[in-house]
Amino acid sequence: MAERLVSPANEAPDSAGAARRQLLLAIAAALLCGFAITAAVSDAPLQAFLVLITGALPDIRWSEAQGFELRRLVRFGSVIEDAITLSFLGLAVAVPFRARQYSLGADGQLFLAALASAAVGLYLPGPWFVVLPLAFAAAMLTGFGWGLLPGLLKARYAANEIVTTLMLNVIAVQLYRLLISGPMRDPAAGFLVTPVLPPAALLPGLIPHTNVGWMLLAVPLAVFAAWALLMRTTIGYEIRTYGLAAPFARQVGMPVTRAVVLSMALGGAFAALAGVHVGHALLKRLPVDLNPGLGFEGLVVALLARNDPKAVPLAAFLYAYLRTGAQAMERTTDVSREVVLVIQALMILFVVAQRLLPAWWPRLQLHARSEVAR
Repeated sequence: MAERLVSPANEAPDSAGAARRQLLLAIAAALLCGFAITAAVSDAPLQAFLVLITGALPDIRWSEAQGFELRRLVRFGSVIEDAITLSFLGLAVAVPFRARQYSLGADGQLFLAALASAAVGLYLPGPWFVVLPLAFAAAMLTGFGWGLLPGLLKARYAANEIVTTLMLNVIAVQLYRLLISGPMRDPAAGFLVTPVLPPAALLPGLIPHTNVGWMLLAVPLAVFAAWALLMRTTIGYEIRTYGLAAPFARQVGMPVTRAVVLSMALGGAFAALAGVHVGHALLKRLPVDLNPGLGFEGLVVALLARNDPKAVPLAAFLYAYLRTGAQAMERTTDVSREVVLVIQALMILFVVAQRLLPAWWPRLQLHARSEVAR
């Protein structure tokens, strides 16, 4: 009975191949609808849509004078930079979702984790092999602790996690702004910002002329850690069981309180990695006007990945790719960026609604076989 309820096959009734086909079908349907919308608002819809699809790619050109030239590398680099941040945020949302905890607190966890890691980088002298590990540790402990709060409130007092994480986001953002505009402010700067992080606290780059750094290599490690945590540990088993059948988990005596609390806290630790990436690789200092809302983009990535850690990087890359292509389309064609926002919304709706597919797909296959048999 227990095995039937919580087996991995029961968590994802479709096979991995079928799930990928459904995801590709949902994306193709969203792009098709997007092209129809583009055709309705643009004088040159094919050109505009081509810019959307290819605008984020690097441009390779050949000339006799200079040979091969690689252009638009900065634009493609921005895709990878965004995808790294979104991958960590997608994991931060996907892990609590596996326990049916709808955490919206990745924003606050990112802000406070970025603040903690920047404080270590600014005020702790030493070589990089001392400063960077301590900055990561401070960020992840901060994110873990800020995620622990709504988990405890949910487990002990049945407080709605959507409300508590949203309110904690407000507290975290305002605390972040208070510290950036106060004790951590750079008095020599002309705006509210921290001093530039010292070289020992910066993550070195991998791709020239971009901010793509060594955090790119941390993405597969974080994905593997999330997958191994959920699928190969006792805590992960408890999280998945509680998410699939909470009454059953309580009935058999599982520590459901621990599952709820740790799922939220571990999500905060993954959001902390996004904070480190923003502060130590992308901006190299923290401005007071750091844009809230990144956590909600992580929610979109988790939905696109269907809360599967292995699919999160692909979903993050797709989302970042579309966003960069939208900026190129807005600059070079007569289509506004809002059209791409509609395409992204349609994509999410199709992905969320793809659970409807198994209801009619077997019937269609059966009908096709019967026609062939006749």
